[in-house]
Amino acid sequence: MEEKESKKKEDKTKKITTVEELPGVGAATAEKLALSGFTTLMSIAVASPGELVESTGMGDNVAKRIIAVARSSLVMGFETGEDLLKKRELIEKYKTGSHALDTLLGGGIETSAITEAFGEYGSGKTQIGHALCVNVIRDYPDAEVVYIDSESTFRPERIIELAKGAKLKPEEVLRQIKVARAFNSEHQVLLAEKVEDLIKNGEKIKLLVVDSLTSHFRAEFIGRGTLADRQQRINGHMRTLLKLATTYNICVFVTNQVMSKPDTFFGDPTQAIGGHIVAHASTFRMYLRKGKKGTRVAKLVDSPNLPEGEASFIVETDGIHDI
Repeated sequence: MEEKESKKKEDKTKKITTVEELPGVGAATAEKLALSGFTTLMSIAVASPGELVESTGMGDNVAKRIIAVARSSLVMGFETGEDLLKKRELIEKYKTGSHALDTLLGGGIETSAITEAFGEYGSGKTQIGHALCVNVIRDYPDAEVVYIDSESTFRPERIIELAKGAKLKPEEVLRQIKVARAFNSEHQVLLAEKVEDLIKNGEKIKLLVVDSLTSHFRAEFIGRGTLADRQQRINGHMRTLLKLATTYNICVFVTNQVMSKPDTFFGDPTQAIGGHIVAHASTFRMYLRKGKKGTRVAKLVDSPNLPEGEASFIVETDGIHDI
């Protein structure tokens, strides 16, 4: 009797560390959860019962029980500012090629964050994306880059020019860039989710470029009647990107389209697509516009720790440089 009681106590105090160890979760259920993205205790702890029911077909009471056990198994406490400061020491900043632009961004484009660049056509958004791909591989020779292309703007010929400017072998640089063409918004969302699989398979992903973020959503959801659905889908997509950035300490650089506000009588009428959803989800927001004599001007319009400011740069054959 004493042995049975001690075993029961051991079972109660045994710490659950994997999804498979949750009560009521067998191999088949764990597989269904994994296919829906519930691969960790944290992902289940923050899920709603309805999401688990929809993913696996389990009963509502079973889903509530699984979530409760997952939450009780996690240490979901607070961290001190000192702990977060130590984590911030792992943040890396990738160079664009322009010292002025890097200075505006606090030393470069950060990892563990989403940096959004929005502006009209020809303002330099895609050029910065291409330059980042090459510069990251230059500074981290074993790094790999993922480029999700929704507007057919990725050009290997441009990468070759930039690689030569960085004194790199173009064929090796191209080999380290994984490009995926997104044909619609659902495909784009799926590609972003698959980046995590690449990382888990051992790929050393340092940078994820999405060019552009809102192109498909803008084309597929037309009219005010679809606005709420569009914004909800964009929000989910941005949360996936932010999760990738913060979980794996990678840099996420997204470009965004703009529109002109007809009711603006004074100042610049240019406004980014995606509204407040994209604005709040982006860690850093940079507005690009054309300057004089072929130059480009970047304005930092939102940052959690940096002041607003502007920087001018020029796009040349071998890269992005100061004027």
